Amino acid sequence: MPRTNFHSSKLIRCLADLAIVETVDPGNAFAEKLGQWVHFADAIALSAVHGDSVASPARMLRPESEAQAAARAAAASEFERIQALLMNSIMKSCSPKAGRTHIKLPVPILELPLDLAAAYAPYRRFYDAHQRDMELSIQPLRVNLRDAVAKASPRLRKLADLDKALEKILRERESKLLSTVPVLLRKRFEHLFKEHQQKLVDAGQADNPAGWTQAEGWLTRFCNDMQMLLLAELEFRLQPSMGLLEAFKQDTQ
Repeated sequence: MPRTNFHSSKLIRCLADLAIVETVDPGNAFAEKLGQWVHFADAIALSAVHGDSVASPARMLRPESEAQAAARAAAASEFERIQALLMNSIMKSCSPKAGRTHIKLPVPILELPLDLAAAYAPYRRFYDAHQRDMELSIQPLRVNLRDAVAKASPRLRKLADLDKALEKILRERESKLLSTVPVLLRKRFEHLFKEHQQKLVDAGQADNPAGWTQAEGWLTRFCNDMQMLLLAELEFRLQPSMGLLEAFKQDTQ
C-alpha cells in the first residue's frame, strides 16, 4: 500500500523532534514528490492496473469459506509475529543490559578528547544492521500478504496488483531515503556531545567520561533517541503490509 502522508509519519516527526531535519509542510508535498518519482512509463503501468475492470460487488457477494477465514487469521498472525520480533530486537539491543542479542549495542568510547567520527561509526553500523534486519523480514511479509490478499477476491486482487506496481516504482527511491537516516542520526550524536560540553563550560566543571552512560548522560540520551528512531522506522516500513492486512480484514465477501 502507498504511503499517503509522508509528512505526518512518526518517522518524520521523530527526525524533526530531534532537530536533524526540518518539518515538512503538509500541503501537496506528497502528491508533488510522487509526481517527481513516477516516470511516464511507470504512470502508464499504474494506469493499466488501476483501469482493470472488477466485477460489481453486488454480483460477487458470497459467504466466507473456512479457508478464507483461516487465511485471514494466518496473515494477521504472521504480521503480528514479525512486528513483535523486530520491535523486541530493537528494544532489547538498545539496552546496555540486554544480555544476549544478535545485534549488540556498541561498547562506548569513553575517553577525552573524543573523536566524534570514530565514536559514532559503531552506532552507524548498529543502525545499519537493524535496517538490514527489517528489510529481510518485512519484504517477504509484504509479498506473502499480497499473495494472500490477491486470492481473497477480485477487488483485493486489484489492490494487490496496485501494491506490487507501486512497490516496484518506489522501492529504490525509498531505500535511498532510508539509508540517509543513520547519516542524519550522526547530527544528533554530535549535537548532544557539544551540548554536554557547553553545559560543563557554563557550570565551570570538568568532564568525566564515566558519567556519559549514566541515566542522564548524553550518551544514554543518544541511545534512547536511536531506539525511538528505529521504532519509528519499523512502523514506517510496516505501513504497506499493515494496509494490505487491514483491507484483508475489512473485506466482507
